[in-house]
Amino acid sequence: MGRQSDLLAEATRHLPQGVAENYRYWGEKTVFVEHAHGCRFTDADGKQFVDFRLGYGPIILGYRDDRVDEAVYRALRQTGTTTGFATPLDHQVVQQIKALCPQIEKLRFANSGTEAVMGAVRTARGFTGRDRIVIVEGGFHGLYDEMMWKSDVEGWDGAGDPAVVPFGRGVPARTRELVDLLPLNAHTALEALFAQKGERIAAVVLEPIMGNCGSIAATPAWLQALKATCEAHGALLIVDEVKTGFRVAKGGAQELYGVYADLSTYAKAMGNGYPVACFGGRAEVMDVIGATGGVVHGGTYTANIVALAAAHETLDLLAHTPALETAAQVGRSVQRVLGRVFTAAGIEHRFTGPDAMFGVHFSDRVPTTYRDWRRTDGALYARFAWQLIEHGVMLEPDSREPWFLCEAHRDVDLGWLEDLATRALREALEASS
Repeated sequence: MGRQSDLLAEATRHLPQGVAENYRYWGEKTVFVEHAHGCRFTDADGKQFVDFRLGYGPIILGYRDDRVDEAVYRALRQTGTTTGFATPLDHQVVQQIKALCPQIEKLRFANSGTEAVMGAVRTARGFTGRDRIVIVEGGFHGLYDEMMWKSDVEGWDGAGDPAVVPFGRGVPARTRELVDLLPLNAHTALEALFAQKGERIAAVVLEPIMGNCGSIAATPAWLQALKATCEAHGALLIVDEVKTGFRVAKGGAQELYGVYADLSTYAKAMGNGYPVACFGGRAEVMDVIGATGGVVHGGTYTANIVALAAAHETLDLLAHTPALETAAQVGRSVQRVLGRVFTAAGIEHRFTGPDAMFGVHFSDRVPTTYRDWRRTDGALYARFAWQLIEHGVMLEPDSREPWFLCEAHRDVDLGWLEDLATRALREALEASS
């Protein structure tokens, strides 16, 4: 028993499960962070971790980056946190985003990825006059009711199609009536869905590189087909870049593919951990927001000074320094280390996704759909991950979460990492024998 156990016991008296949101609860292994800097943090028991989880991806420079923090302090001294009015930072940050993302003509801010997706979906409905939304299997688009439907791949036996289920209780069944799910990279299913319901579909929402499914990615051909199909039927394409935006490339996943959406959502890396998000796209689509088009968007803390000051500095650093190249280079090195460890142990494995946000799959083939992920050895990966955590390497034990890299990982000792990964994999294999 240590201080973390005491903190969890006390916190459970005041918060459900003792944590502020569901995904932070790891039972007796629940982590309480005391100190964080760069790519490392120290828990309440004094144990230090090299962190490849990075709060599910928002940290792109490093924890407590002095450059971003100083920019926030300067803005706070000038204006405080929020006034309920516009500031010059509003359009300055939009101009930065437009310089990196050519598909953005107009934009609105939000406070989280969930809010950004909500705004984009409402805008798409307002523009098209339609209600139906399509979600691609394996994508994650925030914790609001309509986006909280998923294919039950975990409980699927491989026959037919997986059942569609809510993420949990409290999601009204009626919200399912306006949502369809589509397998990634499935041309026939795409054609069939639009043939049946195309004139009622307002938008398709997808992550081209799925940040909650091990960075499994759309093929360029399928993404092109999806874009063309949406255009042919008058539906909008919403690309959710909450995780990939300003991380996998300066212009996000859309820069890598050369396929651009009608609407895009961003969050996480755009503020290096400060709570900021946005959605935007074609001017004619975005202009339905407001009195003329009738779509309502707002929020008391939208475009608050803390968020925009952090975004302004972070985006400037990502645009004008080699921060992203550094994170990607370290990601390539880490994959080489892990590849050697897995190969030496005779473990079939495949890496997916960009170097700064790569997935690891214990499989003899690269998964191209969420259903393919079900066929990987997720149980062995989880045992390996928990052993790494025990030895001071933090990551998400679920193989659907990628490894996240930031600029500060450049000082990680790769020899140390290889030794620990070798030991963790040996212990994981012994536990399964």
